[in-house]
Amino acid sequence: MAVTIQKIADHSGVSRGTVDRVINQRGKVAPEVEQRVLEVAEKLGYVRKPRKKRCNFTIGMITQLSDTSFMHEIEKGIERAKVELEHRNVTLLVKESPGICEEEQLRFIDELEAKGIQALAIMPVDSEQIRNRINQLIEERGIPVITFNSDILGTKRLSFVGLDNKQSGIAAAGLMGTFLRGKGKVLIINGYFTNRSNSLRIDGFIEEMRSSFPDIHLLGVQSSQDKAAIVEEIILQTLQNHPDLDGIFLASAGQRGVSSAMQKSGQTRRPFTIAYDITPRNVECLKQGDFDFLIDQENERQGYLAAMLLYQMLSDKEVPEEYVYTNIQLKTKHTV
Repeated sequence: MAVTIQKIADHSGVSRGTVDRVINQRGKVAPEVEQRVLEVAEKLGYVRKPRKKRCNFTIGMITQLSDTSFMHEIEKGIERAKVELEHRNVTLLVKESPGICEEEQLRFIDELEAKGIQALAIMPVDSEQIRNRINQLIEERGIPVITFNSDILGTKRLSFVGLDNKQSGIAAAGLMGTFLRGKGKVLIINGYFTNRSNSLRIDGFIEEMRSSFPDIHLLGVQSSQDKAAIVEEIILQTLQNHPDLDGIFLASAGQRGVSSAMQKSGQTRRPFTIAYDITPRNVECLKQGDFDFLIDQENERQGYLAAMLLYQMLSDKEVPEEYVYTNIQLKTKHTV
């Protein structure tokens, strides 16, 4: 007897609609529920019926900061989507950049367009040339574009997949301000000012601090270029000028620099520290007390969803919501 969606739903303890969204990769299902449904389906021997009409599609993806640990998690999601899409006659072409380079992104877009992509997912550099090039793809070539992890204003992109970055900054400020009881000195570290995700986090953090904790002194925003060595240098220099530093908000990569800076400073009193991304190295630092909170933005899910939403749009004409936000999850050493 064939295994039905209803049978999978009964064994999984979820609705038929949830099973349908999981089986057909329609999204909007919690990761743990999705995993349970897939395990039940496999155990029951469910075989998905092939589509009556199979189309060959080519989807392009452009990433940045490919050498950073948080990108390794996004790449896992992209690879998972790539494997699934191969079984549906879909080619996923990925271009990776180790930094944030406008010229390189423009070249990547040209190369992918030349290869005949029918849709594009991109982590865009926030620049006028990239903005114009994205709009050109959409308006002149009819190629739908999704941004993921970082967004860009002034384009006709279809959707953004990723964290509500401004809200995450607001949440971080609430934690920081409450822990410091509304007083103290706080250092803010950015990665690249051309990275809109980082900028939104900092905007949210500063706005909430000024609104709810006006007596906290913000020591300005410094750029680390997502490098641990520069994060370390920024913190050590700040501690020289402000040995009574109370808090650090790190909105970008380079988290190892926090650990090394505190070791080299010789200070026994560590500032309250909030950083981003659940990566193996960051979790280790969290557990050994280098951070107080890590904000998880579900990196792997971002890479996976960006590709799958474009596929669903091409194959089923399903237009995604303008903002597909992943969950803001605040982790301590007791919850990872």
